[in-house]
Order: sequence, then structure tokens, then C-alpha cells
Amino acid sequence: MNPFATAEQQGQEHHPGPYERLRAKVTELMSHVPLRTRITALVMIAVGVSVALASIAALVTVRNQILSQTDSTLVNHATQAAQMVRNQEDLAEQVGQRLPYYDLPSYGDTTVVVFNADDQSYRINNSTGPKIPRTAADLAVAANNSGTSFRTITLDNGIRVRTVTVPVAQNPESPNDRKAVLLAQSTHDTQQTLGRLTLVSILVGIAGIAVAGSAGITVGRTGLRPVDRLTEATEYVARTGDLRPIEVQGTDELARLATSFNAMLTALARSQDHQRRLIADAGHELRTPLTSMRTNIDLLAQVFGSGSENGTPGSPQAPGSPRPQISEADRAELIGDVRAQMEELSLLVGDLVELSRDAKPQAAPEPVNLGDIVRQAVDRVRRRAPYLKFDIQVEPWFLEGDPATLERAVTNLLDNAAKWSPEDGTVTVRLTDGLLQVSDEGPGIADADLPHVFERFYRSPEARTMPGSGLGLAIVRQAAENHGGRVAAARAPGGGALLGLWLPGRPTETPNSDGGGSAPPTA
Repeated sequence: MNPFATAEQQGQEHHPGPYERLRAKVTELMSHVPLRTRITALVMIAVGVSVALASIAALVTVRNQILSQTDSTLVNHATQAAQMVRNQEDLAEQVGQRLPYYDLPSYGDTTVVVFNADDQSYRINNSTGPKIPRTAADLAVAANNSGTSFRTITLDNGIRVRTVTVPVAQNPESPNDRKAVLLAQSTHDTQQTLGRLTLVSILVGIAGIAVAGSAGITVGRTGLRPVDRLTEATEYVARTGDLRPIEVQGTDELARLATSFNAMLTALARSQDHQRRLIADAGHELRTPLTSMRTNIDLLAQVFGSGSENGTPGSPQAPGSPRPQISEADRAELIGDVRAQMEELSLLVGDLVELSRDAKPQAAPEPVNLGDIVRQAVDRVRRRAPYLKFDIQVEPWFLEGDPATLERAVTNLLDNAAKWSPEDGTVTVRLTDGLLQVSDEGPGIADADLPHVFERFYRSPEARTMPGSGLGLAIVRQAAENHGGRVAAARAPGGGALLGLWLPGRPTETPNSDGGGSAPPTA
């Protein structure tokens, strides 16, 4: 019970019943049982119960059939005996004699009794069996001269017998003379047969349960073998870091699970490879500006360091050596070079942080107009490159995305064009049907470099002497892929570089009835 709840809330709290508590207890206990044991037990219980129910149903069916057949045979014999009693009495009346006894056939180990409604017995020629007591139901059959009475009794000698009582046809001339025939038969043979049948059913049930246990163990081992392999593979990966895919067998659900696990391993290996390449490339790119900055800072420290001309402890120059002298122009150049290297490092670190997000943005996408983003990016780059001209033709293009990421990608395309454009050059910007094309009037891109323009840290031999990290266009490609688009590079008609960015979207802010999207442009 919640101690902070109000009295009304506590009164409305659900109190689990006995069944729910039992189910919760069983669930808690089963959660600590291994899956293999649960599957084995489930198969054993299911198959064992099925075999046991089948054996019980067969036993009950055969038992009822045997008892029904026994009762039917008793009724037939009793009816025959009753008819013979009626015939013998009719024959005795015709000859005017009194029957000393009834001559009835013997039906094996049966005992025949003829009695009237007053429970008076009549002699039978072969009456050698035990005395069979009559009940009120038997006397009612004789008195009413109709019906049939079945019962199973145990005699004084311990013998179990099955009895049936049938009426004798009434004599029209003696309506008060009503008799019945009771036929009793020992159930010893029937009980032996039923006992053997019960024993066989029990043995079959035990054998079925044993088979169910074997089947449960086999199913548990065979069915969970792929899970064991997957567990071993997971433990191996966690222990060694080896992302080698595991073997997939079959096409069932476990095979699909193994395939999904292999896909996860492949993605993890690709991510690790991406991290290794990113670290290696970043270290290579960082080495050059850091070395240059260290050299410049060492030189500045020698020029402006503290200490006398003969050197003091902690001074970077050797004792007795004169302090280096540089002109104001050289000093300004060194400081400017250090600042440029620091800016390059800052840009490189920012690009690395942006590029390290090797996944789609976590922020919820929002409706954006790519045309507005292009115009804002052009205004920003125009302030940084006032010596260039920008020829802009932009059409509205709406999509769902991250405005900051898209603006960064467009800005990188424009910065790349501005970097390669000559003074008083023109950067052409076109946005039509979601395809943004940015071309410059620079030297263009060599055919060998076209496939690698958007790769990380790739810089052509001509670009290695120019500022930049080699990550700007890689960020463009990542932004395009995260928004379901793509990028391409080619030569501009005027000889410069032509870079393209296509993003799926729609020309109107409200989606059309057919989805409002467009197909990517063909090359």
C-alpha cells in the first residue's frame, strides 16, 4: 500500500486475489529456473499429460464396452430363461400337470433363480450355485411384470457377481401369478480382463511419460543449441573483442536472431573501424598545425623570454648566447601564424565533433524550408568573402529535418566554393526540386579526385597547401545521408567544381495527397 496515498486512493487500490498471488508466485519462481529446464519440463508435462489422458480415455472406453457387453449377454440369457419358464408353464397347463421344477440350460458359471412377487423361489434342475439374495428392486420387477434390474454384489464367500432380473411373461389365466428370473454371473473373468487392461494402460502411460521426458530433453538441447552458440559468440566477443560473424543455419526464428546478431556485429565492426580511421586521420591532421605552432611559440619564447643576455635558469637559450632579435614585421607574422594555426585547430576540433556523430540527430525533426536555409548561408559566406559574386536562384523546398545540421552542410558547400574561387569570381547557387547545386570558377576537380571528394580527411595534392581540415565535405555527405539524401561531385560547365546535394521533400509546405515527395534526380 502506498503510504502517501489518500484514504480514498487507498480504498480504490487493487488487492490481488488468491489466483493472482499464486500466479505471481509461480512467475517469480519460474524466472529463476533455466530456460532449458523450463522447456524440458513443459514438453514432458504436455506429452505426459496427453499420453496419460489418452490412456485413461482408452481404459474408460474399453471398460465401459466390456461391462456393457457383459450386461447385454446377461440380459439375453435371462430373457431366454424367462421365455423357457413361460413355455414350460404353458405346456404343463395343457397336460394338466404341475411342474416339479424348471428345466433351464446352464450358461457357464451363471446362477439362475426363478421367484415370484412374494419372494418365493422355485426349483431349478441345475441350481448348484450360491444363494443370491433379492432386493426390493428385484421384487418390483416381478410385481410390476416389467422393467429390468442390474446390480453388482459381493457374496458371503467373497465372490463378486453381476446380476440382472427380468420379468416372466404373465399368464392371462393367472394374472396374480407374477414371476421373474434372476441371472447372476461371476465377474472374475471380467475383473481379470479389466485388471490386465488397467496394467497395460499404466505401463503405456509410464512409457509415454518416459518418452515425453526423453523428447523434452532432446527438444531442450536441440532447440536451444543455436541460443547456446549465440551466447558463446557473445561471450567470445565480450572477452576478445573479435567481431567475427557466427554461422547461421536454417531459416527459423533462431536463425533470424543469429542473422540480426551478425548484423549488429557488422555495424559494431564498422563503427570501430570508423573510430580507428577517425582517430588516425585526426592525429595525422593535428600533427602539422601543432608542430608549426610549437615551433613558432618556441621562437617567440626565445625572443621575449625573461633572463639576461648571458642566460638564466629556465631561459630557453643557451648560457652566454645572445638573445635572438627579430623585426616588428617578423614578430607580427609569427603572431599571425600562431593565431591562424589556433583557428585551424579550433575549426578542426569543431569538425571532428560534428563528424563524430555517426548517427541521425537525436533531436526531433521539424519542418524547414531549404530555400531559406540556402539564403541565410549565402549571406553568411558573402560577409566572409566580400570579393566574390553570388548568382542565386532558389525555389522553395520543404522537408522534415534539423535546421542547424542542414545550414552547416550548405555553408560548407559555399565555403568550399569560396575557397577555390578567384577574386571577383562568381559562385553559382541553384536550388530546384530539392537539388542544391553550387559551382565555382576555380581550377575544378581532377577526374581521379571526383570519387573521393566527400571522404573524410581527403585532400587533393592541390588542396594540401591551402587551409582546411578536409572534413567540410564529409560533414555535407553525413548530413545528406542522415536526412535520406545524397551528394555528388562533377565538373562545372565553366571548368570549375560543381557539387550537388539532394534532399527528399516537397515544393509546398502542405503535403500533397500522394505523399508530396519526389524521386532523386538522375545523373
